[in-house]
Formats: sequence, C-alpha cells, structure tokens
Amino acid sequence: MKNIRTYIKSLTDEIKPKSLLISVLGSTVLAFGLYNIHSAADVTEGGTLGLTLLFENLFGISPGIAGFILNTACYILGIKTLGKKFLVYSVISTGGFSISYGIFEQFPRIYPDISSYPLIAAILGAAFVGLGVGLCVRMGGAPCGDDALAMSISEKIKIKIQWVYLISDLSVLLLSLIYIPFTKIVYSLLSVVISGQIIGFVADFRRKKTE
Repeated sequence: MKNIRTYIKSLTDEIKPKSLLISVLGSTVLAFGLYNIHSAADVTEGGTLGLTLLFENLFGISPGIAGFILNTACYILGIKTLGKKFLVYSVISTGGFSISYGIFEQFPRIYPDISSYPLIAAILGAAFVGLGVGLCVRMGGAPCGDDALAMSISEKIKIKIQWVYLISDLSVLLLSLIYIPFTKIVYSLLSVVISGQIIGFVADFRRKKTE
C-alpha cells in the first residue's frame, strides 16, 4: 500500500494542471477541425484519425467513439514503451477529444459547403490537426494512439519511427479510397504532409524552449 501511495505521489508531482488544460485545449482544437472540415469535406487523415473517419463513413460510428476505442487499443499495445507521464497526458487528450467531438456533433457544421473547396479544406484542416495535436505533444502526450503504436512498432522491428508513420498514413489513405475519390485523396495527402510539418514545428519549439 505504501508503494502504491509513493507511486501515485511521484506521478502527481510530475503532472502540471496547466499542461493538462493545454492538452484538453489541443484535443478540442483537433476535434473542431475534424468535425467542421475533414468530415464535411471528405478530406481524411492518416493513422487512427483517418481510421475514425473511415469507420464513420462505412459504419456510421462517431469518430469520438471510434477514436477512443482505437487509441485505447494502441496505448495497450505500446504501454511498455510509454512513460507514465506520457500515458496520463495521452489519456487526458484522448478523453478531451472524444468529449469535444461529441459536443460539436450536437451543432450544425460552421461551413457545410467547404467540400466545394478541397484545397482550402486540406490546408485549413491540416492547420487544425497540426495545432491541436502539436499542443498535446508539446505538453507530453497525444490525443491519438499513433504515437504509442509507432513507438512500439519501431522498437519491435528496429526501423526509424518516421517510416512507421509514413507507412501507416499511406495505408489508411489507400483504404479511404473506398469512400473518397482519388482526386480528393490527393488533397488528403497534402493535408497529411502539412499537418505533420506543423506538429513537428510545435514539438521542436517546445524542445528548444525547455532545453
């Protein structure tokens, strides 16, 4: 019992309320972009984000629900490679995303006709995804299980993690051809590339500031 209390105290000492709030903010920004742009414009993402949109179109499952299930599975698979602080922030971010998306679903989309402007949708959607995920990563976690899964696979088969992300994104985009025309997949690929660069920029900014 003493060891459990010690473990919990050491964990709570590392968790900062401000970081938790920013993680929730990041996951909310992400949910806002996915609901109002990606889902409305048939612009998808790679990884678990893309899978949630795929499941929504094929089976009518809310991305809020699918995202929680997929991310939880990824965290379980990669738990041996995750630090305890990363796990806590990731759980908070995932929960924040699911709750936020569920709330946004209760309201009409801000601009339902954005599908008529796929290039704008791809760039604007990437900005929301990049900023949202970037804020969560900056705080030490992630709203999606891609990080946990990528870390686990990278560790198992000994390849660089960026190749894991690339393979994952391309695989999901290919599957998304089931419901998205090839011409729009091109815009989705653009969105994936831009969002990845924004996430990387935010993460690099965090490291430079704290080092």
